[in-house]
Formats: sequence, C-alpha cells, structure tokens
Amino acid sequence: MERPAWAPPGIDISVPSVSRMYDFYLGGSHNFEVDREAARKAMEFMPGLPKIMQANRAFMRRAVRFAVDSGVTQFLDIGSGIPTFGNVHEVAQAASPDARVVYVDHDPVAVAHSRAVLEGEDRAAVLAADLRKPLEILHSPEVRQLLDMDKPVALLLVAVLHFLEDEDEPEKAVAELVDALAPGSLLVLTHASYEGIPLSQDEAEGTVGVYRNIRNPLVMRSHAEISRFFEGCPLVEPGLVSMPEWRPESPADEEDPYAFSGFAGVGRKA
Repeated sequence: MERPAWAPPGIDISVPSVSRMYDFYLGGSHNFEVDREAARKAMEFMPGLPKIMQANRAFMRRAVRFAVDSGVTQFLDIGSGIPTFGNVHEVAQAASPDARVVYVDHDPVAVAHSRAVLEGEDRAAVLAADLRKPLEILHSPEVRQLLDMDKPVALLLVAVLHFLEDEDEPEKAVAELVDALAPGSLLVLTHASYEGIPLSQDEAEGTVGVYRNIRNPLVMRSHAEISRFFEGCPLVEPGLVSMPEWRPESPADEEDPYAFSGFAGVGRKA
C-alpha cells in the first residue's frame, strides 16, 4: 500500500481510523482505502451515515455561534478529528476575531493535518492527547498558553463520547473537565443512540458491529444515559434533542430522517 505524502510517518495505514472514516463520510480526502472500506461496510447497514455526520457538523457550527453570542470566545474541542470546511476556529473567529481554540485528538493524521491547517494561526493550536486522560489535556502547554481557564470556555465533545466504553469512565472524564471550567462555561456534545435512527435496533446493530470489528467500539447510549454527562451543567433550551431540533436555522422537518439519529445538547455551568 502506497503511503500518501500527507500521512505522518509511523502510523499503520492498514488499520481503519474512526476520524478518517468520519472524514470520508463528509467527503474529505484525508482517508485511506482501508478507512473507505470500513465506512462503506458500515453504510451497507446504515446508508444515511453521511447525513448523520453532516447534521452533526451543522449542529456544531450553530453551537459555536451560540457560544460567541453568549459571550464565550474560548473553545476546547476534544475529539476534533480531521479539519473540514467550517472548523470551530473559522466559525468562532468569523463571529469574534479574538476567539481562541485548542483542538485535541489522538489520531496522528488528525493532529498532523490540523497543524498544517493552523500554521501561522496564533489564536488556535492542536494537541495530541486522549479524552480518557483529562488532566493531561488541562495541564498541557497548549491549553495553558492559549486559554484563560479563569474565564468561561466552551468545551466541545462532539461525536466522541460514544467511542468511550463504560470501563473508560466517560462520565468521570467529563466531570473532571467540567470541574476545571469557570462558571458560565458551556458543555457542547453530541452522542450516538439507537433512539431516532430510522431503522430497527437489529438493523443498526450491523453498523455497530463494523466499529467493534475495527476495535473502535461504538457505544450507543440512551437519552437518559447521555443526559448524565450534563451533571453540573444545566441544559439550555431546547434541552437534549436530535441534532436538527437544536435551535434550527431552517425547518427541521425538511431534514433527512437520518439526521435525527442520536442527540445533541448544550449545558451551561452554574
């Protein structure tokens, strides 16, 4: 298998990556054939996966604009993935030129490409780190130098928590991150769920099995389970809802049925 020039040395390009699969769903070019094969296999069971990812990105952009409108101009985006059009720093800085963003991911391709995109950008940085080790993120030079943790920060956990199994203690990781945030900070997240998918659970389980087979289990949680991540951050209106229903800019009923898969919400730390 030929290694593309943009692929960081040392990574195994024969193993699928969830961030590169996500890039493929969104029509990006920073993915390998092994990622495309896994993504196409997942789409055999759930053909609307690209629609879900598009709805996810659209929610993220609305949430970022909401944060800036609320006076929050600092962003910590964990599980940021491979940069695509309409990144957090682009959306935030269009609304507030002083907005600052730290991207965090553990995929070497996502980190390398993010660094290339951010070259010369002094109000955004990228950090190679894992959500399961929140203190390493919080104590990193990137976070300390770019973000003032004494002021409100928008913590973005978009399409990442469902890749943490219960034994990874995702609620504990989120709680540690939220605990470090100043009052008035925002928690922005999306999460996969069997609820809302226009398929039976048995049919959707086929896609879950694809992720399990590539050793990146996709954990589908219920509305009640996802709500627990907002402990200490009461949800703003309209609460924890499907992605198109969170402060839509166009009629939600015009969206593709797959866009209503899973949940999205924004909480504000008291």
